[in-house]
Amino acid sequence: MRRIDQIEPFRVMQLLERAKELEAEGQKIIHMEIGEPDFPTPPSVIEAAKAALDSGDNYYTPSTGNPKLQKALSQWYLGEYGVAVAPERILITPGTSGAFSLIYATLLEAGESVLLSDPGYPCQRNFIRLAGGEPLNIPVSPETRYHLSAGLIEHHWKAGTRAAVVINPSNPTGTLIDDGELKKVADSCRRLGGYLISDEIYHGLTYGAKARCALEFSDDAIIVNGFSKRWAMTGWRIGWVIVPDSLIDACRRVMQNIFIAAPTLSQYAAIRALAASDEIEVMRRAYDERRSYLLSELPKLGFDIVVEPQGAFYIYANVSRLTDDSRSFCWQMLEKAGVAITPGEDFGSYRSDQHVRFSYATGLEDIREGVDRIRRYLSLATK
Repeated sequence: MRRIDQIEPFRVMQLLERAKELEAEGQKIIHMEIGEPDFPTPPSVIEAAKAALDSGDNYYTPSTGNPKLQKALSQWYLGEYGVAVAPERILITPGTSGAFSLIYATLLEAGESVLLSDPGYPCQRNFIRLAGGEPLNIPVSPETRYHLSAGLIEHHWKAGTRAAVVINPSNPTGTLIDDGELKKVADSCRRLGGYLISDEIYHGLTYGAKARCALEFSDDAIIVNGFSKRWAMTGWRIGWVIVPDSLIDACRRVMQNIFIAAPTLSQYAAIRALAASDEIEVMRRAYDERRSYLLSELPKLGFDIVVEPQGAFYIYANVSRLTDDSRSFCWQMLEKAGVAITPGEDFGSYRSDQHVRFSYATGLEDIREGVDRIRRYLSLATK
C-alpha cells in the first residue's frame, strides 16, 4: 500500500464541514466537536503583534527560532516548572503539528515504530506514517486514566521502537497521568533506549490539579507545546519542541529544509503571550465552569463518564446506554438536533463505537442549549 493511502481523514473536520453547510442553510448549530478555543487572542498579544508589524521586522528568523522567544521560553520553564532548559534546546515551530512533523522526520527510519495511546490524538498516527514510521496503537482504559503506563510500554516495546507518546492532559479524554506513573514511563523509555515524547499542549488548562512537565522526571524527554490552546492563538500557528542536545543539529537541518522558520510575526506575539497570565486565567475559569456543568448534566442523559477529566476542554463519554454505533449517533445528533459532537472512531479503534467526545470550547449559554437539544432528541428517539 502506498504511504499516502494510509493517511486517514480527520473526521471531526468532516462533521464541521457538514455543520457549516447546515448553518449556511439558516440552522443554528451548537458546536461541541472542535477543540478550538472560542476566546479571542488576548488583546495584549494582538497589540504586541501590531507593534512588531509596524517595526518592519518581517524577515526570516533563524530556523530554530527568534532567540528572544527561545530565551523567554527558557525563563518561563524555570518559573512554571522549576526546570532549567537551555534556550538553544527550544526549537520554534509552525504550531505543534510542525513540531511533531519535525521530530518524527528526525527520529524515524522506514519501518521504525512509535507507541501511541488508543484513544489518542488522531493526527499522531498520520505524522508517523508520513515520516515512514509505524504507529503502534495501544488500547488504554480507565484503569490507567486512558494513558500509556510503564507496564504497557514495557509489554509493547519491540525492536525498532523509537519512542512512546504521552498526551498530558489527554485528547480526547481530558485526563491527567498520575505523577508517579509519568516518572515510571520516563524511566522505562530511557531504559529501553528510546524517547518519551510528551505532548503538553493543554498545560495550563487544568482544574484542581497541575500537569507536570516530563522534564521534571527526565532531561532526555522531548517536550511539544504551543500557543494554540492555552493562549487562544490557533491561527497564529506557533509552537515549540524541546529536544536533548544530541538532537539539536539534526533538527536544525530538517527545519532549514521543511519550513525554513516559524512565522516571524507570530514569534513576537508569542513573547508577549508568555506574560499574559491574568487574561489566561479568565479563560481557564470559564472552561472549568463549563466542565462542571457538563459533568453534572451529561450523566442524567445517559452519557457515562468513568474518569473525571481534569484538563484540556474535553469530556470522553461512554454512550453504550444510548447506542451501539457512536458514529451514526453523532451524525444523527447533528442532522436532527443541531448539535455537533465527535464520534470515538476519530481517536482510535479501541471501543470507539462506545464513545463520543464533547468539547466545551464554546460558550456556556450554547452548551446549555446543546444539552437541552440532546435531551429533547433522546426523548423523542425513545418514544
